[in-house]
Amino acid sequence: MTESAQLAPESLDSRPTDRPRHRMLENDRASQALGIEVLTADPGHARISMEIREDMTNGFDIAHGGMLFALADTCFAMACNHPSLDEGTITVASGVDINFLKPALLGETITAEATEVASTGRSGVYDVRITRGDDLLGVFRGRSRTIASPGKK
Repeated sequence: MTESAQLAPESLDSRPTDRPRHRMLENDRASQALGIEVLTADPGHARISMEIREDMTNGFDIAHGGMLFALADTCFAMACNHPSLDEGTITVASGVDINFLKPALLGETITAEATEVASTGRSGVYDVRITRGDDLLGVFRGRSRTIASPGKK
């Protein structure tokens, strides 16, 4: 799946069904507010993008690092969790590291791509690359842990 699906604050149920979807994002108000667009949603792999808006910039007129982190973290979560299956568990971050290499600027569209590096039992490791075209802006490594879904024992 490589076609885009724009997440907007309005109902996600009105999105075309032929576009990539991920069950985790159905109620993800933070991703909706950031305007994250799903490009790919597959088990162990995800690719998303967002445009840097004025309200995402810091006092230096570059994207706030937290915005790049939020994009990478969302992509990581999508790769960790199956896009459609709900087996009574969720996979969450147990720890992450991020390295910012270059700034993102107002009006630019940046992309995050997450790939599973290793998974054993309830633990996993995922790498996320944050890019602007061919330009590498940051690298994120996430460590995951699978737990019972809240409200399910």
